[in-house]
Amino acid sequence: MKVGMVSLGCSKNLVDSEILLGELQGCGFTVTPDAAKAEIIIVNTCGFIEPAKQESINTILEMARYKAEGRCRFLVVCGCLSQRYGEELRTELPEIDLFWGVKDQRGLAEQIAALAGTCKDAAHATARVLTTPPYRAYLRIADGCDNRCTYCAIPLIRGDRVSVPMEQLIEEAKALSDRGVKELTLIAQDTSAYGMDIYGKPALSALLKELAKIEKLHWIRVLYTYPNTVDVELLDTIQNEPKVANYIDMPIQHIDDDVLTRMNRHGSSAHIQAVMQSIRERDAGFILRTTVMVGFPGETEEQFGRLTEFLKRQGIDRVGAFAFSPEDGTAAAEMEGQIPEEVKQARLDAVMRMQREIALQRNQQRIGETYEVLVERVEEGRAYGRSYAEAPEVDGLIQFIRTGNTLHPGDFTMVKITNAKPYDLEGEEL
Repeated sequence: MKVGMVSLGCSKNLVDSEILLGELQGCGFTVTPDAAKAEIIIVNTCGFIEPAKQESINTILEMARYKAEGRCRFLVVCGCLSQRYGEELRTELPEIDLFWGVKDQRGLAEQIAALAGTCKDAAHATARVLTTPPYRAYLRIADGCDNRCTYCAIPLIRGDRVSVPMEQLIEEAKALSDRGVKELTLIAQDTSAYGMDIYGKPALSALLKELAKIEKLHWIRVLYTYPNTVDVELLDTIQNEPKVANYIDMPIQHIDDDVLTRMNRHGSSAHIQAVMQSIRERDAGFILRTTVMVGFPGETEEQFGRLTEFLKRQGIDRVGAFAFSPEDGTAAAEMEGQIPEEVKQARLDAVMRMQREIALQRNQQRIGETYEVLVERVEEGRAYGRSYAEAPEVDGLIQFIRTGNTLHPGDFTMVKITNAKPYDLEGEEL
C-alpha cells in the first residue's frame, strides 16, 4: 500500500516523520509524495502556538477530502496536536481512523500496519527516510525540555529532556554521511543543555568534537541553544573546529529582566549581553540568530522599547519574532495583564521593520567577500545556495551567476558577493 505524509511544524517534528516513514517502509509500505495516490495519509501535526494548531486542523480537513473523494482509505493523525487534544479531535473529526502522540514511532507503524491488515511482524527499517535534500539532514540530539518557560507548552507535550547517548548519535551521523549527507544540523528543544540528564553536565561541546571527526561531513551547525548553557567552552569549540559553522542560534525571547523573570527564563539580561559580547569579540563573521517574543502579559511600552533598543544596539544578524500566544495549560495564559491582539501585532510589525534594516546593513558588510557556498538549486546561467552564514529553511539564499562549470545541488563552489538585500545576497561564482 502507498502511504503519504504531511509533516507540519519544526525540524524536530520532521525527524519524527522521517523515522516513522523508515519504519513503514520496513513494514512493506511504499512512500509517495503525492497525496492523491496515497491509500494511507498521515498528518504529523504541530500544536506549539495557535496559528500552528489552526494550520494542523486545516491540513487534516484538506487530507480528509482525499478519503471522501479519492483513493485514501485511512487517515492517521499524530504529533503534538494529537498528543495534547486527542480526545477532543476524536469527537470533532470522526473521519480520522487513528490518533497517535509524539512517542514510539515503531509502535505507530505497527498500528498503521494493523489498520491496513498487513503483517505487523514485518522487519522494520532502521534508517530514516530523509525528506530533506540528500546532502543535508537534521540530527536530533534530545527530545523534551526541562526549562519550564511559563509560555511554552512543549514540556506538556513532549515531557522532560531526554538526551540521546553520544555513541548512538555518532553512529547515526556516520550512517547519514555514508548516505551522502554533507551538512548536519543539530536540533533539540534546548541543544546547549544536551547531556545534562546523562552525563551530569552539558556535553554539546564534546559531541561537536566527535562529530567533526567524521570524514565525509563538511558542515555541522547548531540551532536552538539556550543562553544559560552557552558557555566559553561551547563557543571555543564552534570557533576552533573547522567543520563546525561559526553560527549559533540562541533564542533570548526578551531582554528586560522583569519580563524574563515572569517568563521563567534562566539567566539575566546581563548574562545574555555578556554571551553576545563574547561572540562578537571572537570573529566579526560569527553569525548570531535569535528569537524574541513581544506582547508577553504585562509587557509595558517601556519594556518593549528596551527590547527594540537592545536589538538595534546589538545589530544581530538574524532575528525571528513572534507575538505571545496564550497556550492551554501554561502559566502565562492565566497571567494578568494580557496584551490586546492589535497591540501585540503592532509591536511585532515594529520589530520586523527594524530588523529588516539591520539585516540589510549586516548583509551589506559582506559585499566583496568570498564564501564557500553549498548549491541548493541550479538554473540556466545562475544558481542558488547557502554559505556557513545561512541555516537551511530559516535563512536567506545566495543567488549567483555561474561561470559555466557543471553544478549540481549538493556541490560546493566559491562565490564572491556583489550585492545585498535584507535577507538574500547576490554574487558571482569564481
